[in-house]
Amino acid sequence: MPTRRTTRGTDRTPLTGDVDVLICGASFAGLAVARELAGTGARVLMLDRYDIGERQTSACGIPTAWLRAMGLMGSQRQTFGRLVVHTPHRTARLELPWTFSTFDYPQLCSLLAERSDAQFETAKVSGRTGNTVHTDRGDLTARVVVDALGWRRVLGGGGSTHPDRPGARGSAYQPPDAPLSRGLEVHPWGAGEEMEIWIDRRYVPAGYGWSFPAGDELRIGVGSFDPRFHVKDTTVMLAEDLRRDPVRYQGNWIPHRLRDATEDGVFFVGDSAGHCLPLTAEGIRTAFYFGIACGRELRAVVEGNLSVAQALVRYGDFSASHGWKFNALLRAQQLVPRVAPQLLAQGLRAMQSRRFLDWSFGHYLAIAPPEFVAAGPPPAVRRSHARAVAA
Repeated sequence: MPTRRTTRGTDRTPLTGDVDVLICGASFAGLAVARELAGTGARVLMLDRYDIGERQTSACGIPTAWLRAMGLMGSQRQTFGRLVVHTPHRTARLELPWTFSTFDYPQLCSLLAERSDAQFETAKVSGRTGNTVHTDRGDLTARVVVDALGWRRVLGGGGSTHPDRPGARGSAYQPPDAPLSRGLEVHPWGAGEEMEIWIDRRYVPAGYGWSFPAGDELRIGVGSFDPRFHVKDTTVMLAEDLRRDPVRYQGNWIPHRLRDATEDGVFFVGDSAGHCLPLTAEGIRTAFYFGIACGRELRAVVEGNLSVAQALVRYGDFSASHGWKFNALLRAQQLVPRVAPQLLAQGLRAMQSRRFLDWSFGHYLAIAPPEFVAAGPPPAVRRSHARAVAA
């Protein structure tokens, strides 16, 4: 992958031109889209405000099978076959039918970037006019535009969204009124053996706390389904209850409602399309899943097998077809805070049965199954095939 040509600040050079595919956002979703375009010969440019792998915004955990399917096990830090769930009245140890792993964010992003032949540049995207995207380094035009910039959905809204151009309009999708959860995490140094969840109103009225060990650090945090509830004090409380220092903060807004994956000619992937599972707030696996799906449609476009209009319809329909699954999890998210703690403890006891765990976690994994990665040849094979065809 070509390295960036510029540095931050006044040393930045102008950035203009035309490309085949412009991917705005270089985290999980954007990198997954770029991965699928490897070897096509298309001019693919990926933009992000930060360098690739620079800014972690989540606990960085995923079903291990996804790391393995994507060839990313080199970033794995710790693997768990059990989930420990604490409530005020009961602690349940759920033996999972599959394992879950924490990983190193910079290393995973680097591994993914190596599987792409897209060019990368640092630039802050501010909006667009049609298929021209406006950045702090200049304007770029592309046949295909992808928004993988996160929940703000910077390129949505249609028409011009550039603040200095006629017709610009700001997004009304803002917390605390938008369907967003609030999450905050600290990263004390230390080790742990258990992946733990707290459903305890002492920490958050509607939401949960967590502790995910990752090798030489713990990722301890609190997430609130209600964006009006501030989680800093209770994140500190949870860390101190675990006798850990509340240091190295990171936080983010987490979408919990699916949005249209296409709009006005733009493809939206990851948090910008609401591709984050309600209730669990798991968004990395779904960013990969929908990123791969989007990338495969775009691959067909640049290879001349689909028009952009056809790809927009196909990808939009694919994302929308998962709506009922997201809605079911959203209903559960809305229900759990209303359940009395004593009833919740009784429910956890029933959930410990092997039959229920296999059924429930099997269906949960099937929302975005790791087998989806193997639906096409890996990028390395694609590049080799492209070179053979060219020869």
